[in-house]
Amino acid sequence: MKLSKDIIHFFEKQGFVIVSTLDESCGSIHCSAKGIGSITPAGKIYLIDLYRSKTFRNLQANSTVSLTAVDEHHFIGYTLKGKARIIEREKIKNYIIKQWEERVTARISRRLIKNVRGDKRFARHPEARFPAPQYLIVVEVTAVVDLAPGQRNQLPKQ
Repeated sequence: MKLSKDIIHFFEKQGFVIVSTLDESCGSIHCSAKGIGSITPAGKIYLIDLYRSKTFRNLQANSTVSLTAVDEHHFIGYTLKGKARIIEREKIKNYIIKQWEERVTARISRRLIKNVRGDKRFARHPEARFPAPQYLIVVEVTAVVDLAPGQRNQLPKQ
């Protein structure tokens, strides 16, 4: 499914997305935060997973997934529904890892700048201690849900 430039831009601005998978062992939904490595206009989203745990096991059993991100300040958000596949660490393309590392570095840099300016929110930088990526989740988007109530809100111009 093709994604609009607005949706791509919105997700590229997010520090992370909430990934929802189905835990068939107990029949409930499992949610976790994952970093976006890359997103394409063709509707492919590459997510880096640092932990080979619940999300990994759930995706092995059922590839149905949704990704959710919201911007409460602008009162917009989207859920992207689709099917996921797992790419083992040794098969992840270097450029995807590099894009993810650049996002992490940018997030740390933004926090440092805010701290220097006196807008201290969080003195530690947990991203600096992230483990190496364990595997890649490739999501093929099949549906987009606009979470804004009423008429579709326009994304803020950058």
